[in-house]
Amino acid sequence: MERRMTETSGKLADNILYFARALRAAGMPVGPGAVLDALSALEVAHVGNRDDVYWTLHAVFVKRREHSILFDQAFRIFFRRRGLMEKMLAAMLPETLPSAPKPPEAGAQRIQDALLAGMNRPEREQEVELDARLTVSDREVLQKKDFAQMTAAEIATAKEAIARLALPFELVRTRRLAASRRGRLIDLRRTLRASMKAGGAVIDLKYVGPKQKEPPIVALLDISGSMSQYTRLFLHFLHAVTEREKRVTTFLFGTRLTNVTRSIRQRDPDEALAACGANVVDWAGGTRIATSLAEFNKRWARRVLGQGAVVLLITDGLERDADDTLSFEMDRLHRSCRRLIWLNPLLRFEGFEPRAKGVRTILPHVDELRPIHNLDAMSDLVRALAGAPVKGHDPKEMLRSVA
Repeated sequence: MERRMTETSGKLADNILYFARALRAAGMPVGPGAVLDALSALEVAHVGNRDDVYWTLHAVFVKRREHSILFDQAFRIFFRRRGLMEKMLAAMLPETLPSAPKPPEAGAQRIQDALLAGMNRPEREQEVELDARLTVSDREVLQKKDFAQMTAAEIATAKEAIARLALPFELVRTRRLAASRRGRLIDLRRTLRASMKAGGAVIDLKYVGPKQKEPPIVALLDISGSMSQYTRLFLHFLHAVTEREKRVTTFLFGTRLTNVTRSIRQRDPDEALAACGANVVDWAGGTRIATSLAEFNKRWARRVLGQGAVVLLITDGLERDADDTLSFEMDRLHRSCRRLIWLNPLLRFEGFEPRAKGVRTILPHVDELRPIHNLDAMSDLVRALAGAPVKGHDPKEMLRSVA
């Protein structure tokens, strides 16, 4: 009996240790001390069912509110897939009832990838070695492949690549002043303080110059049926930008305008996109660009377009009512921001011409026209936001070509 209890304790410790590693791989800060605390808590709590184990481990491992969803998905996937919960409770109780599986929620895929990465390592060692030898041509194909033609596995790889994009944005001069070694204006207050510290004998002039700051980014994303796939992946890009403490304001529009800035600021990308989808009622519906821009210019422009803001307009320009209202609202938006970049996935077609009335109406009011259909196009956008010279993206050239 004593030997059986020792073996049970050893298996329990191994399972909790492996579960903690999975949580750490998924992004939760779980250390060796937390594993010891979890084992002690399970012994003291005298768990009798699945819920007891869940909340005991939850109390030990979850330290922040956003980690609760990750823990919940990890617990369900880990113990359901391997049947460890039934084995653990069977060793401690006379009999247990199996729990019914539940559908996956936000964060489930990332947790499952973290679990499978460690569980299948011995059996798939040779396969991993072959996969690690991805040729340059394979990566180039993925970089140039259209988002709408990617498989589920390729989309997951694209999301990881988007999260790794470097985001050095161009600095713009503001009206505020900051300490500077080569400024033109003398900072009298700092100069006198430095002189007083030296006893008043030495006067070392201190200067101030214009303060440089990263401009805010305002994204207007079309969520109509033709733009749905591109918008979802671009939301991952905006999530990565927002996570790096950039000033980003995000709006989604189809037949109405929705501000999803607060939703996309959540740390977990799956949870952030799920919250964005829950707040939008017209996803994959129709498109009313003029109506949405009118609402943005009236309600939000003065709040978010200050300090040299850069506006990213993601739409195909296929407006149902392309009249003078669209031209007026686009002109108003262009005058309110420092830079207006139109990201159009229709540019993926080599022979694309602005024949649609909505496209011809928008073109005169944008500073740049860029594609946004693959990873290469997204990398070019990052370089453009960093201040790289613009070549081949002048909308006036496209207008002259069809004139």
